[in-house]
Amino acid sequence: MTTSPSPATPSTATPRFAAIGMVVADMAAALAFYRRLGLDIPADADTAPHAEAQLPGGLRLMWDSYATARAIDPDWTPPQAGAPTGLAFECDGPAGVDKVYAELTDAGYTGEKPPWDAFWGQRYAVVQDPDGHGVDLFAPLP
Repeated sequence: MTTSPSPATPSTATPRFAAIGMVVADMAAALAFYRRLGLDIPADADTAPHAEAQLPGGLRLMWDSYATARAIDPDWTPPQAGAPTGLAFECDGPAGVDKVYAELTDAGYTGEKPPWDAFWGQRYAVVQDPDGHGVDLFAPLP
């Protein structure tokens, strides 16, 4: 008889998901992009080798410069643009998706996929941050 493993019982030794980290070529450019999406990031972080923003629910979004990544791992190399890392931001309704997408693309960021009504019931769009990471914008359709 095969038995399934029982779910782990959380303990003080159980790791907990606490942060998402991204390595960026230009800290100031990356942080300017995420500020436009409403993240509260101090201005003095633009010249720092590491920056963080507190997200709802206690999760943190962190950015490190290429120099920081190489200090941790001298063999580190930047990923190809469009690497499979992405973040998603919920907008204020379907019109909010269109508005945020337009604001970002008008500011010079690359639109990867213009807003559309997705079959799964959301208004959706994708714009690239300065390092080519796809950032999804979404809102439920009425």
